[in-house]
Amino acid sequence: MEIYKIFNFDAAHHLACNVPDGHPYSRLHGHSFQAEVFLRGEPDIDTGWIVDFAQIDTALQQLRNELDHNYLNEIPGLELPTVENIACWIWNRLSPDFPQLCRIIIRRGSFGEGCIYEGPAKEPAARHHG
Repeated sequence: MEIYKIFNFDAAHHLACNVPDGHPYSRLHGHSFQAEVFLRGEPDIDTGWIVDFAQIDTALQQLRNELDHNYLNEIPGLELPTVENIACWIWNRLSPDFPQLCRIIIRRGSFGEGCIYEGPAKEPAARHHG
């Protein structure tokens, strides 16, 4: 079973270091972002919750305070603020407190673009030769 919470933020950024000269993203510009945070698990037998939404709300409000109406390139860890890196940044901020975290989706709705991140790649199981 999965639960999710959505939060929105508006922010400016530029990608001058990884795009060709004249590319529109090389200039300072802004987007309205939507972040969706998914947690997977079984409801606790006593509470009936996977996680208390109030806990999630508190954590997401802290992230929103850092991201909303800010220049993403100046946020530590977001010096290259692509949707992929924003998803990873949010994952890294939330995963220590929410081991149930299973997916982050970042959307730039007006562009019809986004990213789905399901956590760091897992190491393949060791193969035994014998």
